[in-house]
Amino acid sequence: MVRLTEMPAVGRGFISQLEIPAVERTAWTEPLPAARRRVAIVSTAALSRRGEKPFSWLARDYRVIPKDERDLVMTHVAVEYDRTAWQQDLNAILPLDRLDEMAAAGKIGSVAEEHYAFMGAADPVDMEKSAREAAARMRQDGVDTVFLVPV
Repeated sequence: MVRLTEMPAVGRGFISQLEIPAVERTAWTEPLPAARRRVAIVSTAALSRRGEKPFSWLARDYRVIPKDERDLVMTHVAVEYDRTAWQQDLNAILPLDRLDEMAAAGKIGSVAEEHYAFMGAADPVDMEKSAREAAARMRQDGVDTVFLVPV
């Protein structure tokens, strides 16, 4: 991940103009013990299954990544992002194998059936509708813990 001060001017200018959204309502609950949690991943790496429609610049939608899918492509367009790590190990940006290992060891309860990828370049305010849709899908799958993996 690159520091804001080291980014090319275009990306730096775009990001520095974003406003941090105000969170009007938060839900704080007592978390389940880790060994009982159902975990999903949300990534901003613009991942999709091979053959699916790639993400466009500033895309506001998301892609569903099935739990056992490993044939993925990245359409993240940030020129300052070094893709070497994920090309060698998908778990660098979507740690599905690590979650499977944690579930097998009893460290977490289970791994969700679906995980979600967004294009991280879009303004989060513009992605609210898609984020709510993904959250509803996770709720339906019984997910109570989400790992957010920013890229």
